[in-house]
Amino acid sequence: MDQIVSFFKDHTFLNKLLILLIIIAVGITAVKLVLIPIKKIILKTKIDHTVKTFTFSFIKISLYTLVILIALTSVGIELNSIITAIGAATVAISLALQNTLSNFVSGVILLVTKPFTAGDLIEFASYEGYVESVRIFFTTLRTFDNKMVKIPNSKLTSDSVVNCSVGELRRVKNVFSVSYDDNINKVRSVILDVISKNDMIVSDPEPKVYVTNHLDSGVEITVFTWGNHDNYFAILFYMEEQVKNAFDKNGITIPYPHIVVKK
Repeated sequence: MDQIVSFFKDHTFLNKLLILLIIIAVGITAVKLVLIPIKKIILKTKIDHTVKTFTFSFIKISLYTLVILIALTSVGIELNSIITAIGAATVAISLALQNTLSNFVSGVILLVTKPFTAGDLIEFASYEGYVESVRIFFTTLRTFDNKMVKIPNSKLTSDSVVNCSVGELRRVKNVFSVSYDDNINKVRSVILDVISKNDMIVSDPEPKVYVTNHLDSGVEITVFTWGNHDNYFAILFYMEEQVKNAFDKNGITIPYPHIVVKK
């Protein structure tokens, strides 16, 4: 601290300040130029994309920090003094930046454990989208309506995350209800016929149609089908629409709550 005080009292302060600013400006420019080939090299490697984005982000911050240290030592402030000052402030900074440090550590944990990688479809809290990148402090999702969501890494390691991209296929669940007067075997046959007309629905695993509940006004039918991840919503909405059309065509009733008023 004494050296810092004497630095500001020195009559050459303006000259040193000018040198400091010039070194920082040149250093920042140099870092930007250096980062271009570094980014290309990292992108060409065969490591996971999330590791690439995390590594590049870490290198970028490290280089800018190095520029600041070089600039300070160039104007007469000893590196030991800087390290001592940083060490003395570490406790206070750690308390003030608990969440930031937690996000950094969590980012490392995500890269090591790999609960998901770039391109995976995940569900977290109220968000659902594709992972674009895992950076030092946050993970970026791209939602289906093309919104970008940045989630702090610490939240992803402390709460449950659903990875919908595990395996080649994803199960689609549709729930329907039919009248108690309808024949269950006929209902099952009609639904399976709708399924057989869609090439996006695979035959292995075999589609299943179950009676899953007896409701107040009807019987609940649950249908399980399987397809590629990219076809999930196409299959889901196809079943909802075409099963309704097939029920209407075959005289199968979809019950709904109603009140009978007697005169």
